[in-house]
Amino acid sequence: MSLSDDNTVTGRAIRYARVGGAVSGLAARFIGARYLGLDLDRDQHAGDLTAALGGLKGPLMKVAQLMATIPDALPDEYVRELRQLQANAPSMGWPFVRRRMAAELGPDWSTRLQTFGRHAVHAASLGQVHKAVGLDGRELACKLQYPDMASAVEADLKQLALVFAVYERTDKAISTREIHSEIAARLREELDYVREAKHMALYRALLAKEKGVHVPEFVPELSTGRLLTMGWLEGQPLMEFREAKLERRNAIARNMFRAWYVPFYYHGVIHGDPHLGNYSIREGDSINLMDFGCVRVFQPKFITGVIDLYNALKTGDIDLAVHAYETWGFTGLRRELIDVLNLWAEFVYAPLLKDKKQKIQEEKSGLYGAKVASKVHAELRRLGGITPPREFVFMDRAAIGLGSVFMHLKAEINWHRLFHGLIDDFDESRLARRQKQALTKAGLPLPGEENR
Repeated sequence: MSLSDDNTVTGRAIRYARVGGAVSGLAARFIGARYLGLDLDRDQHAGDLTAALGGLKGPLMKVAQLMATIPDALPDEYVRELRQLQANAPSMGWPFVRRRMAAELGPDWSTRLQTFGRHAVHAASLGQVHKAVGLDGRELACKLQYPDMASAVEADLKQLALVFAVYERTDKAISTREIHSEIAARLREELDYVREAKHMALYRALLAKEKGVHVPEFVPELSTGRLLTMGWLEGQPLMEFREAKLERRNAIARNMFRAWYVPFYYHGVIHGDPHLGNYSIREGDSINLMDFGCVRVFQPKFITGVIDLYNALKTGDIDLAVHAYETWGFTGLRRELIDVLNLWAEFVYAPLLKDKKQKIQEEKSGLYGAKVASKVHAELRRLGGITPPREFVFMDRAAIGLGSVFMHLKAEINWHRLFHGLIDDFDESRLARRQKQALTKAGLPLPGEENR
């Protein structure tokens, strides 16, 4: 069965009925408040939206979590509420699991394993994970996709477009058009476990020399387009290490930094979902990196732009900053907009610019970058708004997500030297060669060779 078989008119209609009433009704209240002068308690309204989304499995819940991590995509009241959505949704029961496994591997699926855990060890928005043991004695993780997810994705993306449209009626600081396009592309990719298996193989190759990072091994004979089986990686949640000795916390932070940025600066690839459930900590403070559904591949010139902007901020070169933003895809830039964009860039790059040990953020705010993001948002609204390019969305999200991790760890590191260890011998043409070789070997297209 192909992935498109699940994207049916009936499936979408059922999803619209479940989601549409909740989201559309809340949207109508928001519009009424804006245009009819009705009173609207935005905190209460945001709470109602979270309650409506929290009862749903599927992509809209995942998108809600995602939007809470993209600066300025939604008002503060909504971000605070959406952060409360938990990744561990209630799992589907054994009768469901048994039917799904039979549908993917055939009626004799249980004979292909020594054991298979009836209860999910992790349940999220698009699927759930069961621990198993293979016939060869290997411990395995079986990631099983929920049924009808293709229909759910398309229905939920339409609802997300509605939420964005309502928001932009009242606040034009950030155009969400490209943000929606990028989220839609990545969500559709997350449904394709064949592609995710290729991403996993890609990351095993890219991080093969990183002793502090571990990537699971794909098990093809027990996998399909909706069942992804891989080697089991034992580890503990990162939040259990917040009170560990500083030396351990710093070691974990260094390994996280390299897990995300070695692929980025050497091959133009980034893991776009630094969610707490997507990695764990092993003995020796190395990390397990998991869940490769959301991976972004960039044109080599985009990485050059990242480094150009760093050098522009370091030297005060406005022309180089403009060149970097234009390389990323920003358009219609004028001096005032450049100054506002640089406010955000100076915050993101700040730990990299100073050659000293420091925390990722000196402020004791509970949210990484919240104060700066609020100021940038206000200035963009005053200047008439801006449209962030698609490629910017997940790079920015990774930076903020990792910053939040480093803040939780209270790590004190010389980020400048970590960064320069990756970029000092940077060469765009060499990155392009590395990228082509790695993607070709993994069976993945080069950026620009597919419709994103």
